Amino acid sequence: MRTFSRGGSDVTGSLVARAVHAAVYENWTDVSGILVADPRVVEDPVVIPVITYKELRELSYMGFSVLHEDAIFPVRTAGIPINIRNTNAPEDAGTMIIPDSETADEPARTITGIAGKKGFCAINMEKGMMNSEVGFIRDVLNVFADMGINVEHIPSGIDTLSVIADSESLRGKEEQLLSVLRKTVAPDHLEIEPDIAMLAVVGRGMRKTRGTAARIFAALAHGRINVKMIDQGSSELNVIVGVNEHDLHQAIRCIYDVFVLSTL
Repeated sequence: MRTFSRGGSDVTGSLVARAVHAAVYENWTDVSGILVADPRVVEDPVVIPVITYKELRELSYMGFSVLHEDAIFPVRTAGIPINIRNTNAPEDAGTMIIPDSETADEPARTITGIAGKKGFCAINMEKGMMNSEVGFIRDVLNVFADMGINVEHIPSGIDTLSVIADSESLRGKEEQLLSVLRKTVAPDHLEIEPDIAMLAVVGRGMRKTRGTAARIFAALAHGRINVKMIDQGSSELNVIVGVNEHDLHQAIRCIYDVFVLSTL
């Protein structure tokens, strides 16, 4: 009988920790904590000493996989911190995952982690006076919802709109999507741009640090990486950048060098 996917012991431990009202949930694994960036991309990345649940959630969506995704929720709702420790190096402090940023010490760095994910595309459209057409974005999103296509981000301008979607959910529906959009909102120009990667720069330290976005884009410009889209949440916890898939690893390395390597 199978009850959990790989990593199910993480969920079991989380449930037990909540059931016994534990002070902390220690999760022993084969790494000494959560790393700032993927070690397959960045050589010998440093360990994150403290990370909040919100930060981990943002990074997990973009590929962080130290814990089973479902293991977070039982202890998060109970306010129990998680300590990621290394069975082969028990003397290492590991990473402490805490319920909220208010209980965390001031972070040593502006950013907490960097993660990226391939497999997106951009549906770009232009239409004159789009901004004055009431319900335009709603009508566009309804088309995606009706076709079962997952929407990730919606960067826009006065007369332009881009919908960042999951490439897999769009597969085989490209022509139908373009046809329905033309009939529904009658754009002046419409195209699908494939091979987009999303890069997340996450950190609670960004809230109190001026010029973080400028440093991110300066690092990407120095690496000669073209930025396809920019999105920042109102929480100021993360900055999402769209780049070409073939530029993703270089983009991660550039940002790591500026925000982490330069501080060591």
